[in-house]
Amino acid sequence: MDQFRLTKHAYRRATERGERARGAVPVGVGFDEASGRIVIDFDNGTTFLVPAERLQGLQGASAAQLNEVQLLGETGLHWESLDVDFTIEGLMRGLLGTAHFMEAQRRGGRSRSDAKIAASRANGAKGGRPRRV
Repeated sequence: MDQFRLTKHAYRRATERGERARGAVPVGVGFDEASGRIVIDFDNGTTFLVPAERLQGLQGASAAQLNEVQLLGETGLHWESLDVDFTIEGLMRGLLGTAHFMEAQRRGGRSRSDAKIAASRANGAKGGRPRRV
């Protein structure tokens, strides 16, 4: 088998290419109480926001509990007191919980409670939803 010699120059170039290919790295995370969102800041100046109430395990959590969020390396978020973890990539892809949780969230908006039916009728009496132009 042939020997491969890695020079310092080649190593430096490969490391630089790897750093560029890695993409944005999270540098900070917190909870914005005014908007109710988890805020993830990246080293390239971008920010990602996700509503805390939409994340499985965070519904009903206090602002103090939501503020306990920690970065797990460069890939995840962790709430120790709530025992909740999410990957940042998953959140950015819209994965806010288990498949069962997501289906329940989707069905919730389609429920037909008496209160929802009454509100819909009251809205209809006012002329209903404006027509698209």
